[in-house]
Amino acid sequence: MKSMVPNSLAFLLGFFLLLVNVPELSAQQAAPAKTPLEIRIGYLRAYEPELALSVLDVAPRDEGVAGATVAINDNNTTGKFLGQAFALDVVETKFEADVVPIFREMLGRGDKFVLTDISATQLLSIADLARENGVLLFNVGATDDILREEECRANVFHTAPTRSMLADGLAQYLIWKQWPKWVLLYGSHERDTLYADAIRRAATRFGATIVEERLYQDTGSARRTDSGVIQVQRQMPVFTQSLPEHDVVIVADESEVFGSYVPFRTWTPRPVAGTAGLIASSWHPASEQWGGSQIQNRFEKTNGRRMLAKDMQAWTAARILGEAATRTKSNDPVQIEAFIKGEDFSIAAFRGQKVTFRRWNWQLRQPVFLGDGRGVVSTSPQEGFLHQFSELDTLGVDQPETRCKLN
Repeated sequence: MKSMVPNSLAFLLGFFLLLVNVPELSAQQAAPAKTPLEIRIGYLRAYEPELALSVLDVAPRDEGVAGATVAINDNNTTGKFLGQAFALDVVETKFEADVVPIFREMLGRGDKFVLTDISATQLLSIADLARENGVLLFNVGATDDILREEECRANVFHTAPTRSMLADGLAQYLIWKQWPKWVLLYGSHERDTLYADAIRRAATRFGATIVEERLYQDTGSARRTDSGVIQVQRQMPVFTQSLPEHDVVIVADESEVFGSYVPFRTWTPRPVAGTAGLIASSWHPASEQWGGSQIQNRFEKTNGRRMLAKDMQAWTAARILGEAATRTKSNDPVQIEAFIKGEDFSIAAFRGQKVTFRRWNWQLRQPVFLGDGRGVVSTSPQEGFLHQFSELDTLGVDQPETRCKLN
């Protein structure tokens, strides 16, 4: 039986198949793959195992780093189509350690973008060194207002909120609830004092009255023993006895000495807020609004737990860098910085609106979540707290109040 294909057509078909199957003539062999543009992101964290009053409140070992890791994966999802490859360089140190030698090692490895979860003192020790070497720092952990005010730096961006932002977010809700009379219980450590200062400022700003303050002195007692629990049950009502008429008890205990023992143990039954009870933070592990379930599901699939505030702060910083690298098609810190500092820069962060940086101190504008151990109670800024530019600027230090002078 004769072939139905003409001889000339069969010849051309055979020649085409030969070209397709010859490795030397394939398109992939003819055009060698281009080396991806690497964007290295460092992560410098101070970590030491810490106990909390409740074992349920002990921070995960990978807190913060887990969020950055998910962001790196998100960046690479887009980056692989653009010839970009993102990598995370995690370095750990101690809380009181000198971080300058460690940071110099990171510089030697080529880290030009560094997320920091270290103390304010440690961050300030490397901020100028980073600027001299063209490195951008992203503060994902320290809430100290001084880093955005008297000691602000032009090369340091802050995705962690300030204590004043957290306190203002809480205060707005309490005022909205018409609970203007506060009792302030604060601890004896520096962090507790700083949070108490933020609460005092918020009270003045939004028209609340602190009817009394009481200091809880840390005596180092063993509250985990049976006798310690009994002591707490007896001591907390006495500690809160004979207070003036008040609407809410606010706890300032970042050091985790007594705060978790205040709810349900006060002499007079009142709601508790601050660092215990109703807590203000940049994110809540139960948040699923505004597409939050998407990031929560990705995070849980990768890390086997829900996303905490510091995870979100680190995720946001790494995503900002990913967005900037994608838009500029570059890993040059100068171009990246110029893009982030541009007038129109913003990023979606599953918080109801795009978040932006305050140009006067490079603090990220962001909502404040108010929640307990189970869910989100509310989100600030609250309805009715208006601002001529952004309602988010009702949280924390506004431009007319700032003492920051960027160099």
